[in-house]
Amino acid sequence: MSRFSANLLLILVALIWGSAFVPQIYGMAHVGPMTFTGVRFVVGSLVVTPLMWIEWRSLQREGRPLRRVDGFKIAGLGGLLLLGSAMQQIGLMSTTATNAGFLTALYVPLVPILGWLWLRHLPHWSVWLGALASIVGAYLLSGAQSLTISRGDLWVMASAIPWALHVLLVGRVAHRMAAPFLVAGGQFAVCGLLALLWTAGFEPVTWSGLQAAAWPLAYTGIMSVGVAFTAQVVAQRWAHAADAAILLSSETLFAALFGFVLMGDRLDFAGLAGCGLIFASMIAVQLLPMLSATAGTDKTGVAGEGPLAAAIAEVRRA
Repeated sequence: MSRFSANLLLILVALIWGSAFVPQIYGMAHVGPMTFTGVRFVVGSLVVTPLMWIEWRSLQREGRPLRRVDGFKIAGLGGLLLLGSAMQQIGLMSTTATNAGFLTALYVPLVPILGWLWLRHLPHWSVWLGALASIVGAYLLSGAQSLTISRGDLWVMASAIPWALHVLLVGRVAHRMAAPFLVAGGQFAVCGLLALLWTAGFEPVTWSGLQAAAWPLAYTGIMSVGVAFTAQVVAQRWAHAADAAILLSSETLFAALFGFVLMGDRLDFAGLAGCGLIFASMIAVQLLPMLSATAGTDKTGVAGEGPLAAAIAEVRRA
């Protein structure tokens, strides 16, 4: 898969996540946050199970079975999913969708910062500009100009840390294992089962509540988790983590569009400006690195820092 195709797939992921925001809130009216998180991720793991089985058999035939350390990596990703999802769900109980939509986007600048500090990956300069534009765009689009910090806001802000770590690591793990479906389904199962274990001990569950939340659970489990999160794992094998964070932040833009079409929401000038900034950041993170690469390609056709890159290439060929 090319980097461009991977980025298009990430935009599709953001579109699905944006469409799932309303049912996610509606389902919380009938079940607790950990119950909702546990059920939807278990449903997501069941959706991916056939693909996991096919991939497992393929690895066995190729003589590349998963190692114990791979299981620990998948479990770690599942733990990050649990932390991010649970914190966000708990926050939604005592904050507005407006505030949550803006504060969740705080993970966008964290990804390149953590990648730089932890993995020593210095992203293209356009990533920093795109991250800033995404945050400002989400702020304008959410209408949170009068944002006041509540307990729920703090939970959502805290969720940005595990979300950022997950975006940073999931592509590396899936690429090194060459098993995106096992990584996706495995992390879903870990997240869902741990959340349900918490539910069994600390959160009351009723059958009537599960029935009332059936459609939100089904949609978010199948589409938001089973389809979108799996597509994220597949795409991030080929996309840069910092680019992925910016593209996935368009979830806020798509949520506003679905609100406009399905619920009659209207955007003021600030909201339209926010949409424009997010869209511009998505375009910039795609085009500016390619323009830089083109500018650094000399007559020999070698991409890089012009004559220096060509000279290095000649030494390697010799």
